Amino acid sequence: MQVNAKIDNGKAFDWGRISEDYARFRDIYPDEFYKKIIERRLCMKGQKVLDLGTGTGVLPRNLYRYGAEWTGVDISENQISQAVRLSEESGMDIKYIVSPTEDIVFPNESFDVVTACQCFWYFDHQTVAPKLYNVLKKDGRLLVLYMAWLPFEDEIAGESEKLVLKYSPGWNGAGETLKPIDIPDCFFDYFEIVSHEEQRTNVPFTKEKWHGRMKACRGVGASLNDGELAEWEIEHLNLLDKIAPDEFEILHYMALTELRRL
Repeated sequence: MQVNAKIDNGKAFDWGRISEDYARFRDIYPDEFYKKIIERRLCMKGQKVLDLGTGTGVLPRNLYRYGAEWTGVDISENQISQAVRLSEESGMDIKYIVSPTEDIVFPNESFDVVTACQCFWYFDHQTVAPKLYNVLKKDGRLLVLYMAWLPFEDEIAGESEKLVLKYSPGWNGAGETLKPIDIPDCFFDYFEIVSHEEQRTNVPFTKEKWHGRMKACRGVGASLNDGELAEWEIEHLNLLDKIAPDEFEILHYMALTELRRL
């Protein structure tokens, strides 16, 4: 279990508890999400890329076809096990390491690009910023990525989010609005922002897939006990039967910030 005073008022969570659901239901980024990375000439053939907080390897697996050499790192052994399984099933040669980002050890100037998708806020930034500076090559890039549903603009997302808050009132993943990714000041001793971009996008779901996506979030499957999770599942499925058609779209926003090593 992980405990972070900055996350959910210090409530413990463990992504490893829901690794199988994460693998099934959180590979949802649309093609335009990956296109924005490739348009920047990042994560492509001839580049070595380190993916922080890789989870089940969603980013390296979806960008593998562009030819970069990938290494994925995650604190959860179960998440890495799923990443290895999915990569091997697809014949992908991706190296995975179980480690907190704060403890990574690589030779200086090992990577052309470092990516951090859906994980940047978990890090001890004072520790991580100089480490990333050291492992990146001169003029290397740090790419911070994020995607979230918009609960105030999408009814189904909003109602699902209210139910998460009923069971996890301290969950601070709620209330997202379209905005740039927050980069802590300590990074600017080592990096400068090249560009940032934010854009709304619709993501298609079925009831099963949206239920699975919501279950595989920190405020639900990663932190509720078995009894709470069972109750949440019943309530959420009943909610979807009332408000959602069989197939629908959920409004999200995508955000990307590209930083250059000084």
